[in-house]
Amino acid sequence: MDAHADAVTGQSTGTLTVFPVPAFQDNYLWVVDNGKDAVVVDPGDAAPVLAYLDAHKLTLRAILITHKHADHVGGVDTLLERFDVPVHGPAHEPIACVDHPHNGGDTFHIDAPAMTLEVIDVPGHTLGHIAYFLGAGPADAPRLFCGDTLFSCGCGRLFEGTPAQMLASLDKLVALPPATLVHCAHEYTLSNIRFALAVDPDNKALAAWHNEASALRAAGRPTLPTTLAQERATNPFLRSDAPAVVAAAEIHAGSTSLSREAVFATVRGWKDTFR
Repeated sequence: MDAHADAVTGQSTGTLTVFPVPAFQDNYLWVVDNGKDAVVVDPGDAAPVLAYLDAHKLTLRAILITHKHADHVGGVDTLLERFDVPVHGPAHEPIACVDHPHNGGDTFHIDAPAMTLEVIDVPGHTLGHIAYFLGAGPADAPRLFCGDTLFSCGCGRLFEGTPAQMLASLDKLVALPPATLVHCAHEYTLSNIRFALAVDPDNKALAAWHNEASALRAAGRPTLPTTLAQERATNPFLRSDAPAVVAAAEIHAGSTSLSREAVFATVRGWKDTFR
């Protein structure tokens, strides 16, 4: 079967295909196409994107950037040598190639493939980080391209933002429809689940996801996209109000009566040193 239409590695709805092009050790560079025209999200490396476009006879029409890190922007200049396309990205990050800067609350349209995207400010991993929300179409679920803010069973490290900022950013994402497909930028799922089980060991949904994700990776398949409904049930960073996560954070911190923000900050700090 052609991988371009194979639901094992990409999701085709008859309208748009969304494919995770692997790069580096664990990045996914998401390509969205209609069988002719394509958009790429966070192309840190041009070579695998160009190979995918050529293999499927696709013309690149736009580039979306979530934040400034090199593994998300490093391939843009090479792509622009071949395709004269707009580069959408965060208004508050120093990314020279971005010629269509966006703030949270902006909405913009791409003609081909036809996409109307809502921009969400999600500071935390970096201060200017943004995410893109693609609402549901007639034959498709809503989709979220969230860069390094939200991962399956995890969230991004706080390189620039505070725990309060990241918690507020995650709250914005969780408020989206539960069926939203979450297109994270890294395949971190199994390592994140290992930590999540240390925090929330009796979570049956998490145990089930561990089994499913392990089988997917053993078969060489991506664990993404996940859904917001699944993340709300399994991701400790979205469950800082869950009694089991609160209890684990208080034990780890050696303190009681932690606020929701303090629970989140404790779990995030715990993850930073977890081995």
